[in-house]
Amino acid sequence: SFENDYLNLPALFAAAAIPLYAWQRGDNDPLVVFGGVCAFLNPEPLAEIVDLVAVGEAEPLLDGLLTGLQAPVARRDQLLAQLAQLPGIYVPVFYQPEYDDRGATFSVQHGFPKRIVRQYLANLDDSPSRNFIRTPATEFGHMALIEASRGCARACRFCAAGFIYRPFRERSLGNLLGQIDEDLCQCDRIGLVAAAVADHSGFDRIQQHIIARGGELSVSSLRLDAITPAHVDRLHQAGHTSVAIAPEAGSQRLRDVINKGLSTEQIFTAAHALAAGGIRNLKMYFLIGLPTEGPADLEAIIDLTASLAGIWKDVGSARGQLGKVTISVNPFIPKPFTPLQWAAMTPEKELKKKVRRLQAAIARIPNTRLLVESPRLATVQGLLSRGDRRVGRLLPQLAAGANLKHLCAAESYPLEATLFQERRADECFAWEIIDQGFGRGYLRQEYERALSTAGEISD
Repeated sequence: SFENDYLNLPALFAAAAIPLYAWQRGDNDPLVVFGGVCAFLNPEPLAEIVDLVAVGEAEPLLDGLLTGLQAPVARRDQLLAQLAQLPGIYVPVFYQPEYDDRGATFSVQHGFPKRIVRQYLANLDDSPSRNFIRTPATEFGHMALIEASRGCARACRFCAAGFIYRPFRERSLGNLLGQIDEDLCQCDRIGLVAAAVADHSGFDRIQQHIIARGGELSVSSLRLDAITPAHVDRLHQAGHTSVAIAPEAGSQRLRDVINKGLSTEQIFTAAHALAAGGIRNLKMYFLIGLPTEGPADLEAIIDLTASLAGIWKDVGSARGQLGKVTISVNPFIPKPFTPLQWAAMTPEKELKKKVRRLQAAIARIPNTRLLVESPRLATVQGLLSRGDRRVGRLLPQLAAGANLKHLCAAESYPLEATLFQERRADECFAWEIIDQGFGRGYLRQEYERALSTAGEISD
């Protein structure tokens, strides 16, 4: 599901007695299939490990893939050649990369598509998307999870989900309510899953329906400018005690750079509505190391946190029950197929300085907790997100805890150019072996708009 999960692969393959690299496996070894969001964001870091990649969403891919896997062929290479003809199936062995000053380019064997077109389900109503097996031993075992929509219409410039899941699609209200009714027969809590649940055009009706049926509602996240007092009241009625929101940046300038589309006034309006509506706990997500970020932008996170914690304290004191404010901070990673894919990532040493400043300041804000993703692991994730297939050769050492900088130097891998330098406008990216269905020119135009929006870097 996430790039840092790759670090588990050497141990998993060893435990199963399967050779790690595709070229080590023969006709008697199983095929290794790579699917999920990382597979169509950038499959190249695993291209020498997996046999084939399912590029896109499961619903349009599975029937053809499962049928193709049962083809009556004698040899592994014959089967792979047949599978490579299926829409959305990428077989890396037929694509040989070359790396030079232009970036990554591919030599494609005759008869195979030049790029792999990402597949997606046009109509969500054609297939249910929910957890059919529930057990209390799992993280969300106490609720029925149902996908409300897929993708996001907001186009925040840092967010891969808003681009690679295009077009934005939502499940029809009738289809969604039918699934909810089925699940409420077995479970009293419904968890709606989407990039921004409150963006669903029928969100009010959905809330009312669940409450009327005596159920409780849980949402994966809420868009700040979509929160209304009526929404909050129904969330409270449905048993919600905590809500997560994502300002992403503390300053208005930096929110404009990333196209977050939120004003400070909207943030405070939403916070007042949540606090007054009986939501006890608030979680906020921020990014550090965004392009053009300066010291003033970091201080703005602290100031915004202090203000919102003050609102929570005042309202909590009035009702005699203090809640908690949690700040979750993650280093920015310039993800493939986003407008910020050309941006540089902030080096680990600088990220640690930013984290120390936040820790020192937020420790002084009462009833507030800070959670921070490890800058070291974020840097590893950056490499696994943005690297080419040479990264797969580093995986066993990375999984064993090797120092990333020393390892890349020893193996002559260009870590600095991959992560910490702004990419050239005309550079060819390894992940562009995938065709997402939208133009590179559009992404570049959005990147240039971000830089022009930035203005002067805060000091």
